[in-house]
Amino acid sequence: MSHIHLIGGEKGGVGKSLVSRLLAQYFIDRQIPFSAFDTDRSHGALLRFNAGYAVPVSLDKHDGLDVIVEAAALDPNRRVLVDLAAQTQATLAHWIEDAGVFDVAREIGTSLRYWHVMDASRDSVDLLAWLLNGFGSQMSLVLVLNEVRGDRFDLLQGSGLLDRARSHNAEVVSLRKLPDATMQKLDGQSTSFWAAVHAPDRAATGLGLLERQRVKVWLQRTYAEFERIGA
Repeated sequence: MSHIHLIGGEKGGVGKSLVSRLLAQYFIDRQIPFSAFDTDRSHGALLRFNAGYAVPVSLDKHDGLDVIVEAAALDPNRRVLVDLAAQTQATLAHWIEDAGVFDVAREIGTSLRYWHVMDASRDSVDLLAWLLNGFGSQMSLVLVLNEVRGDRFDLLQGSGLLDRARSHNAEVVSLRKLPDATMQKLDGQSTSFWAAVHAPDRAATGLGLLERQRVKVWLQRTYAEFERIGA
């Protein structure tokens, strides 16, 4: 069975592209075949860090996302990874309804999994409510608690939405914090996660020996979360 992973969260800056990059690197390191699509054509992180695997996809046309399902149908053993830009949830919902995506997915034996990436803000909680009131209750759901963007999720815990999501069999993944200085070095030099771990040249990555080790440990913990939910 093929799997389509939709990485969203609607709000800008919550870490959608970071999660997409991590999943892409996980598939690469585990030798899992995948195709990647980036809906942010101007600042797409997958296009920047995983150019050999990702292609841009347009949301400007009503059938722009059709290539995602077609890629899944073409190869049942291949994962399909989609990095959704901010403020695309309404477009995605319209596409799902207009094209009868859930029916087609069942016909071709494809599962759809939506990764709702969250920071610790009220906005992320409100957007989760919107998601659960819409298409989010009809597909496999993963809540990504991104501690890189804040490590106190009290608003989510007190909202009742976590229990509601779990009642729909949602999985919860915690993305541990990586020091800001390390993340900035990776971003500043466009360093891939593979290079951060394996390239010893500090001039190329900006990372010292222990910084590379921190990234390695962080990746291992993240991969363990992905494996726990069967990514």
